Amino acid sequence: MLEKIDLSRQLPKADYKKAKDKLERKLATLQRQAKDLQMPVIIVFEGWDAAGKGTLINELILPLDPRGFSVHSTLPPNEEEALRPFLWRFWRDTPARGRIAIFDRSWYRHVLNDRVDRVVKGRRLQQSYQDILSFERQLADDGNIIIKFFLHISKKEQKKRFNKLRKNKVTAWRVTQDDLRRHKQYNAYLEAIEDMLARTDSDFAPWTVIEAHDHRFATLKIFNTVIAAVQHGIKAAQRRTKPEPGPAPAEELPSALAATVLDNVDLSLALERDDYHRELKKKQKRLRDLEYGIYMRRIPVVILYEGWDAAGKGGNIRRLTQELDPRGYEVVPIAAPNDVEKQHHYLWRFWTQMPKAGHIAIFDRSWYGRVLVERVEGFCTEADWKRAFHEINEMEEHLTNFGTVLLKFWLHIDQAEQLRRFREREKTPHKKWKITEEDWRNRKQWKRYKVAVEEMLLRTSTAYAPWTIVESNCKWHARVKVLDTVIRAVEEKGLA
Repeated sequence: MLEKIDLSRQLPKADYKKAKDKLERKLATLQRQAKDLQMPVIIVFEGWDAAGKGTLINELILPLDPRGFSVHSTLPPNEEEALRPFLWRFWRDTPARGRIAIFDRSWYRHVLNDRVDRVVKGRRLQQSYQDILSFERQLADDGNIIIKFFLHISKKEQKKRFNKLRKNKVTAWRVTQDDLRRHKQYNAYLEAIEDMLARTDSDFAPWTVIEAHDHRFATLKIFNTVIAAVQHGIKAAQRRTKPEPGPAPAEELPSALAATVLDNVDLSLALERDDYHRELKKKQKRLRDLEYGIYMRRIPVVILYEGWDAAGKGGNIRRLTQELDPRGYEVVPIAAPNDVEKQHHYLWRFWTQMPKAGHIAIFDRSWYGRVLVERVEGFCTEADWKRAFHEINEMEEHLTNFGTVLLKFWLHIDQAEQLRRFREREKTPHKKWKITEEDWRNRKQWKRYKVAVEEMLLRTSTAYAPWTIVESNCKWHARVKVLDTVIRAVEEKGLA
């Protein structure tokens, strides 16, 4: 495709100046409208070395209010970034609602430079394409306008520009040995670029190839493309009447059709005190030994807890971490999103908390709030929580493709045991703080939460990230089972 593009297209200077002034005013107006509509915009610049990315980005941002955009220059990952899934650093930089994020190179480096250098190949390459498409679709579904440019120049033009830069002492540093090496591999990169454009051109994040031999022509094409995309997004946002969130309707299937995952859980499972203390001590020691192996082998571990109120999540986490080196793990308590977090895709705040390789992150509640409390209480729309099942599965697949040990626990108790624990908390001075009016209100919605839990377990228990239901009427049994499950999962990574 790229070989057939006419790179000789040029624009007279007079025509360029007249058109650019008009487009700059239009772009500034659209930035203000996008801000008012709380519409995030992502602009990606990819292209050949010396194609003019920096210059063209500067042309684009000059008419914009600098308080409303950020430019991110993507370099090879540093040590911190290399210890996390490759999309982690890009999730962090996605724009808040109403802002513009401009990427000078982007997540596509993973399937270009790393592909040609054979760092990423075969199955990993296919997974990378899948991860990128999922990433862009999730952002687009959340209202982001995604505009992707590839700046195209010929091999002859690239050599000409390299020579010009190298002849000038002021600019010679800009041409590195890696640049020259990639120039010699122009045809190999051309093949990789063609494949990338074909695989990742979508209706929600299309590519625009920019003929970059002539600076003026390239500038106006970029302006026109951005303006058209933002205008389209604004019109769509103005037409769209987003349904207001509201409590989910009562959801009860006839008993013969209802899901039975939770109904079949054996809550009579228990441990005697002596057995509990013996097993607890033994398994805590084993997990402490494994923590060292996790660090040395650079294995990331993510453990999340969901469950009924008073199911024992806090006590379970304490026993899990009791003998661990506190420098090797972090407990992440999840509450309602704050104002900053609400300005991003709902998964953004969880991506920012993911552990680097060799560390453990323990989530006390998690991203499953979207399909549990937010669904039942009406804090998001039906379309939002239904879409979340697929988005969650994609995120978890990306984590496990990176080598993450991902464990998901649902701590299950019955209503009678919950009531007993609620009343015990009310009567015990040092536990009274644990029981709130919200706990009692949630208890009245047990049936609606149960429907949501059953669907969550059904739709998000995958081969790469299965749910473990923990029988928690007996806290001793629950604590030992979680420790045992974590130990087995880590040992399966070759640390037995």
